[in-house]
Amino acid sequence: MPSARFEQPVLSLFRIVTGLLFACHGAATLFDVLGGPHGEVPSAGQWPSWWAAVIQLTGGALVLIGIGTRPAALVCSGSMAYAYFVHHQGDGLFPMENGGESAALFCWAFLLIAALGPGQWSLAALRNQPAHRREEVSSHPNSH
Repeated sequence: MPSARFEQPVLSLFRIVTGLLFACHGAATLFDVLGGPHGEVPSAGQWPSWWAAVIQLTGGALVLIGIGTRPAALVCSGSMAYAYFVHHQGDGLFPMENGGESAALFCWAFLLIAALGPGQWSLAALRNQPAHRREEVSSHPNSH
């Protein structure tokens, strides 16, 4: 199947872009960069906005580089589910009504990444690659 050869690269690109965009939200909120936060810059430890921004920055960065991808993506997904149901759902049933489109999309995107993993272009895959190659060489009959 020709499309199967594109699955891992596309998954990797999806993870990279999603992680980058999420990390940018966190950086904007915490450091008043990239156009700044949507609202006031929260004080350190302020619930929930400061903690959400920390999850966005650190979780997005981990997903972006592909280290601890599944647990980081699961935390990011959960934080966006919380944001949607606590901060958006009360303003209307549908995301178009309540302004929760990005929270809903990030929630489902991170859930997909948590389920499928980081793809082949990740630091975790790169870190595991030399050990994998050593196993292939040592199990090859002509390597002795």
